[in-house]
Amino acid sequence: MNAAPLIFAINPGSTTTKIALFRGTRCRFDSEVKHDAAKLARCATIIAQDDLRRAALTEALAQRGVAVESIDIFMARGGLLRPVPSGVYEINERMLDDLRSCKYGQHACNLGAILAAEMAGACGKKAYIADPPVVDELSDEARLSGHPDIPRRSTFHALSQKAAARTVAAKLGKDYRKCNLIVAHMGGGISVGAHRKGRVIDVNNGLDGEGPFTPERTGSLPLLTFFHWATDRKLSLQQVYKIVTRHGGLLAHLGTNDCRIIEDKAAAGEAKFARVYDAFIYGIAKQIGAMAAALAGKVDAIVLTGGVVHGPLLVRKLKRAIGFIAPVHLVVKNSEMAALIAAAMDLYRGLQKPSLY
Repeated sequence: MNAAPLIFAINPGSTTTKIALFRGTRCRFDSEVKHDAAKLARCATIIAQDDLRRAALTEALAQRGVAVESIDIFMARGGLLRPVPSGVYEINERMLDDLRSCKYGQHACNLGAILAAEMAGACGKKAYIADPPVVDELSDEARLSGHPDIPRRSTFHALSQKAAARTVAAKLGKDYRKCNLIVAHMGGGISVGAHRKGRVIDVNNGLDGEGPFTPERTGSLPLLTFFHWATDRKLSLQQVYKIVTRHGGLLAHLGTNDCRIIEDKAAAGEAKFARVYDAFIYGIAKQIGAMAAALAGKVDAIVLTGGVVHGPLLVRKLKRAIGFIAPVHLVVKNSEMAALIAAAMDLYRGLQKPSLY
């Protein structure tokens, strides 16, 4: 490749797929493909959405006059795999088998590598993922739970957190690997990580029900109370999973997971919205405080990122609650897509070699 490579990045969400096309470091376009919710609902599983989503991505490229064959590097957000170190991974059959079987969990992010591999394979190219959500750098102390048969698992917004952490470290004029940072990714799910010298030594696993409640997840619950509540209602494991990961949090309390609506109502003085939103912010602040303890109070900066940071009321109240720990920095721009492009350029320049899954 004589010219800068043409890079296509794919990041699937529950009802949308974010895509970006870059010529080297120059953005050609960055957009979000919205999928018909009714059509997605007719798919028996998340993996069954593959054909529908791939057709939508191909059409989005065609509308912009881009042939799939012209793309040099395909990058995707990683899915739920076995625990792996941070880094870039070439997508192989073993990875695809684990994602298609949902062996390690079901989530829309499982589709990222599948879509990238299929589009790349059709034109004889390779595809990669970077910093999948199963990056595991937990300290020994953080890995143990209250029962030896139930260890804690590292599943979090690794791609977003790592990218935002590197952005703020550079802003501070420091090497990420020499910083202590607390990074809070706040979107539909919330993960708060303690980054010590480039490693995430502790982080809440929102898919396991840990941490603060989110726009649609319950977060940590009183365990025995929840057990009795679910047993009384004769809920299946699948129903429990949906409540914990998709039908809890702000959605359960207020009937919406749209933080823009909730913040507007809270700011306008609607009592129920204000009370629940304050509790939401309080839970995030507590989790950040816990990560400060994990870093023994030695924190260079606190980093806030994700869609929820667009709320001025939340940012103002959160800063008031946590500002005593360390300076607070916002990374408002979507850092996941930029991180995928940066990883592709590192591969192209030979600065990084892909790991084997």
